[in-house]
Amino acid sequence: KLNIGVDAVQHGVEGLTYLLTESSKLMISDIDFQDSIHVLGFSDELNKLLLQLYLDNRKEIRNILGELAPKLPSYHSLEWRLDVQLASRSLRQQIKPAVTIKLHLNQNEHQTAQVLQTDPSTLLHLIQQLEQALGEMKTNHCRRIVRNMK
Repeated sequence: KLNIGVDAVQHGVEGLTYLLTESSKLMISDIDFQDSIHVLGFSDELNKLLLQLYLDNRKEIRNILGELAPKLPSYHSLEWRLDVQLASRSLRQQIKPAVTIKLHLNQNEHQTAQVLQTDPSTLLHLIQQLEQALGEMKTNHCRRIVRNMK
């Protein structure tokens, strides 16, 4: 009925979907949305229809996107133990430390536990990497990204 190819219709639907989901994610204002679609070169009537479509459906789109987001486990508690092997039959003078960690997580109203074991040097490296990541979160660039994600 449209006298256009299947690919053109598919690309049009995908583009419209992308436009509405990204605009809803960022909760952009009416004026910003109009500025975004004005660049596309559509007629004023079509721009008004797209704006009305966005305004009518942005809350529903945000709800659907929120439901589709993965539910990540959250921290509940942590238990740890330090084990040191001082000697064995073959080696009488040996020190072999190991840190055992039991991490309790909450996921979908259920509590799970993960047991991890590592040596102290690897644990220190992991701590340094996590502290570096936390330091990067304090930069202006990361703050801007996090602010735009909300």
